[in-house]
Amino acid sequence: MTDWEKIRSSQVIEVHRRRSATRVTLARPQALNAFDTSLQSELRNTLDELTADDSVRCVVLTGAGRAFSSGADLTLDDLGPQTRLAPRTEEELRMRYNPTIRAIRTMPKPVIAAVNGTAAGVGCALALACDHVVAVRSASFVLAFSRVGLTLDAGTSALLGARVGFGRATRMAMLAEPVDADTALSWGMIDAVVADDALAARVDEVAEHFATGPTRSFAATKRSLNAALLPHLDEAFETEIAGQTELVDSTDFRTGVDAFMNRRTPHFTGR
Repeated sequence: MTDWEKIRSSQVIEVHRRRSATRVTLARPQALNAFDTSLQSELRNTLDELTADDSVRCVVLTGAGRAFSSGADLTLDDLGPQTRLAPRTEEELRMRYNPTIRAIRTMPKPVIAAVNGTAAGVGCALALACDHVVAVRSASFVLAFSRVGLTLDAGTSALLGARVGFGRATRMAMLAEPVDADTALSWGMIDAVVADDALAARVDEVAEHFATGPTRSFAATKRSLNAALLPHLDEAFETEIAGQTELVDSTDFRTGVDAFMNRRTPHFTGR
């Protein structure tokens, strides 16, 4: 196989191309590829560009360093007692996170998640939205929203339920326990587990299959699966926005973030 050619790079995204396949790498390894505003916007714009580019027939999403993505960046230096986060949270979900997930599900070409490490929060949602998920054995998947007094977002409530069912989705969301790659495979959350040093080769093989396959057939299949298994994705987005915008201004959220940043157990009061 030919090598991947770098098309462009920035402080948060790298884009490589190999024939009809394009690889997009989240490139904030020092922050475990946590989503700040820049990464949110650039990923969304990149996916929109790839959707419109008919020469691209397969997309790979992965992360730089030792994580796929640790989720939203919780470095909130301006989180004071009177700070209202609801407007910013709604903007991020409505204008960046949710359109990114929607772009993956509606892109008329297959999208592969190459999960090279931890996939947490919106990082987990990003992987779940993809059509094919390959993870290294050391990877883990975690939805830790409840640890900081929040709820699911970025379509996770619909995506996770469609993949693993009601019981496992509830367990994962409410207990906030990491799910290792082998368990995720047994649950049907992901499609393949490989040794840590075998990820690139396996993903290249799958990407070649999709990039040289019947693109219109794949597109029609995605539409059918969305209609049958994710018909309420947009409704889930709205329900999640309503819940998250209420919770980000709660006392429990501030308690949770403070505990997270200081590595101690939070004492929630339900307020």
